[in-house]
Amino acid sequence: MKLYQARKGQFVFYKNELHKVYAVKPMFKNSIHLYRLKDMQQILTKASEIELHRPAHQDTFIFYGKRYTLDQSRRPEVGDYILITKPAPEFLDHYSLNEIEKVQRVENGNVVTTKDNGVKHHEYVVMVPGRQEGSREIAYYDKSLVPEEQQIQDESISYLTDSDNDMKPMVGDIYIDIDAHVKAMIVAMTQDEVIFGHGKQVHIAELLNEDAFELVYRVEENI
Repeated sequence: MKLYQARKGQFVFYKNELHKVYAVKPMFKNSIHLYRLKDMQQILTKASEIELHRPAHQDTFIFYGKRYTLDQSRRPEVGDYILITKPAPEFLDHYSLNEIEKVQRVENGNVVTTKDNGVKHHEYVVMVPGRQEGSREIAYYDKSLVPEEQQIQDESISYLTDSDNDMKPMVGDIYIDIDAHVKAMIVAMTQDEVIFGHGKQVHIAELLNEDAFELVYRVEENI
């Protein structure tokens, strides 16, 4: 890709694996900042080393150790994850291209997410857990280059939880929720989500979004 084509939120392939652009900083040599979607590892690279992919119906990929398939015909239910592919936020909403959010309420096909965003039915596709029949693999640009052992490991949330201590949050960690303009403590956790004291519930991966959350205190560093 050319640098001027790179945008925050784009899905791209880098070194045969699916990533998401979380920042573009033209003043730096490695101007493209990526997350690898399978485990949220951060990467710095150049625009010339990535290839754009526009997510579509029946694409299947790995998000933080779990496989999902995009289904534009699926009606969302409470607890589903959605991928916002055509963002058109209203004044009080805070979301952008290819953000992944969890459904809190469903209102005639439109949804309200756990981040209090109202997302209209034509703006998103549902992320259905697992691989659907007829789906198209996009976790890897060329799956034949990936050993079977690695493919199995990539879809293991328990492997991520046990191994990636650098990014693993803990109850008691404090973040600034930039959208809500509030400093909040993690008061509870599930396998892949955190719940803040002010009621917001987000995926662990969202904590790496520097435009949404800023870490100010880490329990592990003060034990």
